[in-house]
Amino acid sequence: LKKPTFSSKSVLLMHMQQFKNDVILEPVVQWKINEYLTWWLASENGQAYVNDVINKVKNRELVDGKLKVEDTTSEAPPYSRSPPPLAIASPRSPRGKRLSEKKRTHSTTKTAVSRESRLITSQSVEEIPRFYFPFGQSHLDEQSCSLLKENIQSYFNTLSRGRAHIGDMNVLTKLCDCPLYWRVPLFQKANINGQVYITAEQFIFMWTGIIERNHDEESRFVALLSKSNRKHLLPQDFEPLLQDVVNSHPGLAFLQEAKEFHTRYVMTVTGRIFYTVNRSWSGKITAEELRRSNLLNTIALLGEEDDINKITHFFSYEHFYVIYCKFWELDSDRDLAIDRQDLYRHDMHSVSERAINRIFQGSVSRTIKKLTDKMNYNDFIWFIISEEDKRTPTSIEYWFRVMDLDGDGALSMYEMQHFWDEQVQRMLRQDYTEILMFEDILCEMMDLVKPVHPDYITLGDLKNCKLSHVFFNTFLNFKKFLDYQNRESIGASKSDEEMGEFLASDWEKYAAEEYEILVAEEGIQDSYASYEDDFDVIDSQKKSLQPHANGVVIEKLDLQSLVQD
Repeated sequence: LKKPTFSSKSVLLMHMQQFKNDVILEPVVQWKINEYLTWWLASENGQAYVNDVINKVKNRELVDGKLKVEDTTSEAPPYSRSPPPLAIASPRSPRGKRLSEKKRTHSTTKTAVSRESRLITSQSVEEIPRFYFPFGQSHLDEQSCSLLKENIQSYFNTLSRGRAHIGDMNVLTKLCDCPLYWRVPLFQKANINGQVYITAEQFIFMWTGIIERNHDEESRFVALLSKSNRKHLLPQDFEPLLQDVVNSHPGLAFLQEAKEFHTRYVMTVTGRIFYTVNRSWSGKITAEELRRSNLLNTIALLGEEDDINKITHFFSYEHFYVIYCKFWELDSDRDLAIDRQDLYRHDMHSVSERAINRIFQGSVSRTIKKLTDKMNYNDFIWFIISEEDKRTPTSIEYWFRVMDLDGDGALSMYEMQHFWDEQVQRMLRQDYTEILMFEDILCEMMDLVKPVHPDYITLGDLKNCKLSHVFFNTFLNFKKFLDYQNRESIGASKSDEEMGEFLASDWEKYAAEEYEILVAEEGIQDSYASYEDDFDVIDSQKKSLQPHANGVVIEKLDLQSLVQD
């Protein structure tokens, strides 16, 4: 078979199928379009047209504030009259002149519609008001800004040599209408030279720059604490503010002599802040996340409330005391990290071993694998709060990730049975007479959660369920599962929640109970002070953390062996 010769390369690139002695050529549309475009760009008319458009862009010929570019949709580009040579005629060419006229009519109509749509779109854009303000809406005018500068300058004029030290920041914080404990971040942000003082020019330049770009409290807080003008906050950004709370808050005065525990308190508060506020689990708190939280209101409350334990969100010392003591009890080798065997002992081995294995596989934390199968203190904060309060959005996401073995965003019957099998094994080891079958538990949980799809449970289903803690405890905590099974009636529990009688969260109730137990243990140890040498080292050294009701430390002991930085 003698193959024909073609002048166009694209025609050669055709799908060829050989059936016996025949050769069937099928044209590829995209190749043909590319061929026409390449031919047109190489022609004199095409190059002249492109150069003309480029020159207009360079000269920035504007009409009503917009770049003037000729409307090329009304007429076809200046093609040459003769088309490129074709070896094979198009199979659609027999349709003739009527089809060509129809295409031209359709092109003209389409051009008119496109012009009208562009006009309508332009008018609509101008009429739609702005609705997204990532840095808040501006309410600052020139008069109020000038008045603020005058007040700041007047205060600096009253200071010695016109310099403000850290002790002078209370007045400046009030002048800026900021909470009291913003004072250290304000001082550090203005102190670009690393001196022990700041000048009026430094402070005014810093603060006016922040309020001119950031118009609400949340965006200003991010700009104030973040380094290098980041749009988010990292854990280390909170350290100056929290250290100021430790150093100056009346409710933490007893902690001044225990310097070693300052870092632990700051770490605990930071961990709780990210646990509650950082809903994206990114490790970066944004202004939008701050707007959805009560963090800034709680920080403002620190300057008004002297009893730190009444501020149960984030800053309660009693909550820190409970978390740190629980961690210390599990940290058997005192390396400030716990492994699987240590975590198994939490709450008398009540947490499922399969759940703990999932945690150490990195299902809820990126740092556990980096620590070679170890859980650090920050990861333990997330664990214990999630374990004791399974009603919050973060805890629901925490345990959902643990149970979602395949990571498909849905808990299947297989995954629920995987965790239920361990609960059955525990019941068998403890000689329970009535062993609940998985089918019965599955029906009970489906009725409890009421998922949208009958075959699996999603994260949204659990967040919409008021008894999500019951669901997770059934599969992941043997002790709490038995407590729920021995309840008098589930109806009473539902009615209490609907009436809003549980004002305190599960975590707050747990922390209060555990703190009372720890205080009682300290009282027993005090009554046998003569036998103190027989006690464990940690039991005796807990006293340095335990304040009296009047805020005085019971006993100051050597803390170096207790805290190993």
